[in-house]
Amino acid sequence: MTRPTQAYFDKAAETYDETFTNTVIGRAERDAVWEELGRVFHSGQRILELNCGTAVDAMHLAESGVRVLACDIAPRMIDIARQRLSSTQLGHLIDLRVLATEDIAVLSDEGPFDGAFSNFAGLNCVEDLSAVARNLARLVKAGAQVLLCVSNHFVPLEIAWHLAHGRPRRAMRRFKHSGTVGHITDDGKVVVHYPTVERFARLFAPDFELRRWRGIGVTMPPAYFEPWARRFPKAFEWLAKTDLWVGRLPGLRRMAGHVLLQFERLG
Repeated sequence: MTRPTQAYFDKAAETYDETFTNTVIGRAERDAVWEELGRVFHSGQRILELNCGTAVDAMHLAESGVRVLACDIAPRMIDIARQRLSSTQLGHLIDLRVLATEDIAVLSDEGPFDGAFSNFAGLNCVEDLSAVARNLARLVKAGAQVLLCVSNHFVPLEIAWHLAHGRPRRAMRRFKHSGTVGHITDDGKVVVHYPTVERFARLFAPDFELRRWRGIGVTMPPAYFEPWARRFPKAFEWLAKTDLWVGRLPGLRRMAGHVLLQFERLG
């Protein structure tokens, strides 16, 4: 990631938990990811987490006895994560590092890890995913599971929403092969990419094979529907529960806001 990306996430850290982690929609999306984490990772394992943010996921894993080396490009994210960790008894299970995803090769002496994890689109801000895959392959054991939650390529609800509000360019932003400008900082621009599931599989080959994947946010609305979710909690709860099984259905899962990809390290 570039300096603009670091600058953006440093600034975003100040409100990240307020605007996503602690929202109704944010909690529901994270619960769906945690369901898969609980299925794949187990007590006693040591996991590498990329773009860990404020360490909410790392602490959830640690509560299950999983050790986590949690990395993020933004120093402020790690500062907040350390503050959160200081009020728990999980410090011996979590190692927090300021480290960009592109630089994980420096961890070569600290592997091999039993698996790896990345949540909520940090990888969409990475220019060269093939390089990340090669570095990750050197850090995890053969047979290790790698869970990557990324922003999806095709989101009909988002397209319809922006078209209805007269924003056709924003409605089509995920289809730009060169990426779209997601944010502007004093240091430059943050470019966000939205590869298809098939492209992710190709970028992570030949060291990793995509074993399974699911959608998160097919029936569950995106974050900017938060006021609606708070106003109609029962309706949102029904949509969130429905999403847990709809997100596994071929065809429909391709329409989710995020996709959760499970790769296996070959070797």
